[in-house]
Amino acid sequence: MKPVRLPAAATNALPRWGLLALGLLYILPGLIGRDPWKNDDAISFGIMWTMAHGNLQDWLAPNIAGLAMPAESPLAYWLGAICIKLFGWLLSDPLAARISTIICFLVGSLSIWYATYLLGRRSEAQPLKLAFGGQPEPKDFGRTLADGAFLIYLGFLGLLLHSHETSAKTLQIALVAYALYSAVRVFDTGRRYHAMTLGLTLGLLVLTHGWLLPVGLMLALLILAVIRDRQLLTSLLFITLPAGLLLCAVWVLSIRALLPEAADQFDTWMSWNIYQLNWPTWTAFKFFIKYGVWFAWPAWPFAGWAVYAWRRQARSLHIALPLAFLIPLTILVLLNVHSEEGILLPLLPSLAILAAFGLPTMKRSAINAVDWFSVMTLTTCAAFIWIGWIAKETGWPAQIAKNAFKLAPGYKPGFNMIALAIAVMASIFWIMLVHWRISRRPSVLWRAVVLSSGGVILCWVLLMTLWLPWINYGKSYAGVAHQIAEKLPPVKQCVDTNVGPAQRASFAYFGNVRFEDRPNLRCDFLLLQDSIDNQNASQMLRQYEGNWQLLWEGRRPSDRDERFRLYRRIGN
Repeated sequence: MKPVRLPAAATNALPRWGLLALGLLYILPGLIGRDPWKNDDAISFGIMWTMAHGNLQDWLAPNIAGLAMPAESPLAYWLGAICIKLFGWLLSDPLAARISTIICFLVGSLSIWYATYLLGRRSEAQPLKLAFGGQPEPKDFGRTLADGAFLIYLGFLGLLLHSHETSAKTLQIALVAYALYSAVRVFDTGRRYHAMTLGLTLGLLVLTHGWLLPVGLMLALLILAVIRDRQLLTSLLFITLPAGLLLCAVWVLSIRALLPEAADQFDTWMSWNIYQLNWPTWTAFKFFIKYGVWFAWPAWPFAGWAVYAWRRQARSLHIALPLAFLIPLTILVLLNVHSEEGILLPLLPSLAILAAFGLPTMKRSAINAVDWFSVMTLTTCAAFIWIGWIAKETGWPAQIAKNAFKLAPGYKPGFNMIALAIAVMASIFWIMLVHWRISRRPSVLWRAVVLSSGGVILCWVLLMTLWLPWINYGKSYAGVAHQIAEKLPPVKQCVDTNVGPAQRASFAYFGNVRFEDRPNLRCDFLLLQDSIDNQNASQMLRQYEGNWQLLWEGRRPSDRDERFRLYRRIGN
């Protein structure tokens, strides 16, 4: 028996303008008025910027001002570079590159909404019919579940920062969501057009962040077809798979034909993909549990309950298909040798959809518990953000102000009336939302997650208005880049260096530093990066031929680890 019994009143959908407003409030703050941030944000921007102002070699072989990035697939950077080409003259290159971030967010969120809507209107997902009628219509039920999935997607704590970075991960999660939508179309209608779209999406995933993830998804979809409908195996094997392979083959052959010297970089890319696999370890499992609990909040309690509540209908498409995505992606996380938060991002689309189907089955007491936890936790976070900002601007409370300036030495606060007005309005809307939820006690399905997503958006808006200058001061290399540029001759000369990709990108863009980009090129300037604890750089200088004179040394005021030294070659 189905676990859902609902009246039609529970499926009142959110107005479209409300969804649009929430989406804009979520994605726009954090994109405007800041520099590329350490680390991934600056690295990705550096690749996009190099492509936009480079030649064919830069487009086919991702690099940052001559520093090869062989582990990177090119698609996300192509998108950002095209945005720089089109809008850089108007918006500045960093802001133009972030247009690609907005595009990725739109693709991901719309794919999740439509995938949930299609699954929710299927007959096997419908609630039980009531004795005297009054149950919701299939389309109304699907639309309400889709609204819930969208709110859950906005409420993911782990997605918040990554969705505002110009990195390949933002495109990867968008394509995973679109692949999920395409798979719904394939299993729902069986049309060949959708099978081809699914294959092309999997191919684009290869060009975004490697082939392990799309291979895992393809295998899972084949297994699901065997379980549910073996007739779909023909479409998957002879349309989806060839379409994905053909797209990848075009990319590989283009590199081999147009840029033979980049073949070694492609071989390194293949090796990097294989290196991601390892035997499961206890360390990987602890990482998954430790970070997954908060990273996937608030979806995982609802998703877990959905799997349990629908256990007798586990082969139904609205449960089986999200699980077909979630299970292989979880296995890849446990097999991955790198314990970084970004590898958890592909799990979120399927979790959001599963969680949406858990909403109608949750008991009122459990929903109220999640609501109160969200209200208490997120309101407290918002209050601390306000108190910290007041301390930073006024000096009271003194200890909080002291800690804020200790973390960013040299920072000078500045009052911004527009930012303050936006922060005040967001706080008022949050109070109104909480009052509406508590006083009205609505019966709509998405009531269980509206406070979680609204609170997350509130805290993000407060951080990106009240605290953005302070955060930007601590995470940007612009100040260091300008200091280096002042010590170099007006006519830019070659600079040899050992700095990392994020620093190289920032110095090349902000300081117009011309780094060594060809092997065996003799440069008259040397920029070294080392630990602040290393007071003597003579050991590092021995790796570079010639005699060197120290011109400048410095670091970001907020960074207590790294130090930069600029040298000039003296003598022959």
